[in-house]
Amino acid sequence: MKSKKKGKEKESRRDFLKKSVQLTAVTVLGGGIIASCTKLKAGESGEKIKVLTPDGKLMEVDRGHALCCETPSSEEVRKGVPGRSFVMVIDLSRCRNARECVTACNKMHFLPPGHEWIKVFLMQDSEDLSPYWMPKPCFQCGTPACVNVCPVGATFKREDGVVLIDNERCIGCKFCMAACPYSSRVFNWQEPKIKVEANYSPESSVPQRMGTVGKCDFCPDSFQTGILPDCVTACPNGVIFFGDKNEDVVTNGVDSYRFSELVKNKAAYRFMEELGTRPNVYYLPPVDRMFPVEEGFENIPEDEKKAYEVKRAHLKKFDI
Repeated sequence: MKSKKKGKEKESRRDFLKKSVQLTAVTVLGGGIIASCTKLKAGESGEKIKVLTPDGKLMEVDRGHALCCETPSSEEVRKGVPGRSFVMVIDLSRCRNARECVTACNKMHFLPPGHEWIKVFLMQDSEDLSPYWMPKPCFQCGTPACVNVCPVGATFKREDGVVLIDNERCIGCKFCMAACPYSSRVFNWQEPKIKVEANYSPESSVPQRMGTVGKCDFCPDSFQTGILPDCVTACPNGVIFFGDKNEDVVTNGVDSYRFSELVKNKAAYRFMEELGTRPNVYYLPPVDRMFPVEEGFENIPEDEKKAYEVKRAHLKKFDI
């Protein structure tokens, strides 16, 4: 009897600890929306994912332990996650144009060729400086010009700083595209060839609709399960960091930093911030680079190579 009782106690304790880990893991980045989730997925999927806990630590958990969340209401989607301020930091010294971020984003959102939401540009600040690769997502501006010009409220900014598009409201007028100084938006000229059934939500942006506008959305649907955006975890060099300004922590899925210390110590800047847009994407300067810029030309798709030929010829005068 005693051994049976002890066995039950051990089993009970094991279950309790397992559930505690599950619940801790899924409190990442998600605050208010996660609070509406009530069920745990049964069983283990065998696929490991990394999540960031509220105290700034990384945990690796089974994807099957993520919470099953009900689709948030339209009001919840527009409000966002209370008390959060999501931010991205991109370390230019690590980027070699591997383009895994582009591939992962395209796959996640079922984007056709030429409709990428994150692009990688070859940049050169002056003739005296060597060039570098620069990933460019939507900057999720604190003062977004796109929101102000939308005549139907399809583009909106949430309390957590994320700017989204509601394709069910979008009338395809392209005013937002004209107003965006970063050219971060694309027009959907065709219906996407989506391979799975999906109920549309501005948080997932899937499926996109022909005649509407799309853009990088910081993957807010991932917040529900504490999963980092796909562009972050797909990058083999840890270029992209994601986190919460209010919690003062960002991570690339491997390393975690205090956001305030990272941007200060590395002299971070925001692209074209003189426009007063207050971007929520910060760049770390391309100093002490991990890779020569020439390596990046190996990964350019065939249909885009011609566009780089002229610039590449110009860069030949540099030792790259």
